[in-house]
Amino acid sequence: MDDVAARAGVSKQTIYTHFANKEELFEDLVLGNVGRVEEFAAALRAAFESAHDAASGLRAVARLYVRFVIRPEVLRLRRLILGEAARFPELARRYYAGVLERTYATLAELLGELAKEGLLRTDDPLLAAHHFAWLALGLPLDQAMFEPDRLPSPAELDKLADAAVEVFLAAYSQPKGG
Repeated sequence: MDDVAARAGVSKQTIYTHFANKEELFEDLVLGNVGRVEEFAAALRAAFESAHDAASGLRAVARLYVRFVIRPEVLRLRRLILGEAARFPELARRYYAGVLERTYATLAELLGELAKEGLLRTDDPLLAAHHFAWLALGLPLDQAMFEPDRLPSPAELDKLADAAVEVFLAAYSQPKGG
């Protein structure tokens, strides 16, 4: 609590006025991010909708997604939640449902729209969303989680995101004339 108070520029007493204990502070920190997920979902949708075609829209979404997640503060929170998941399993579940599942649902909505338009081939947009997300995020997230002092540059993230979209489209694009 001393570290939290020092970083916040307040006394420990001020923190304890708002939070009964460390667990309550932790819960507030984690769940505070759940409240921001709607902004992120809207940003993903806006990035997609502002593109001139489906491939460009998916590239914009993938780039935004990896650049958002591969930020020091997001990575720190992710490490913290993973590190405390055994002690606070319900909190970890709530974070997963509120942030990750909501993000996958947004991606599934976008991919489902493309499938309805005949631009993608999938009967399961949610599974396709998981594939899309992990193609884009898997490599840079693993690297960033284990080498926090060597985060990829924005250009590297864009390159990985673009490559992920190419692989995704190779797997999910509707064949020409089909």
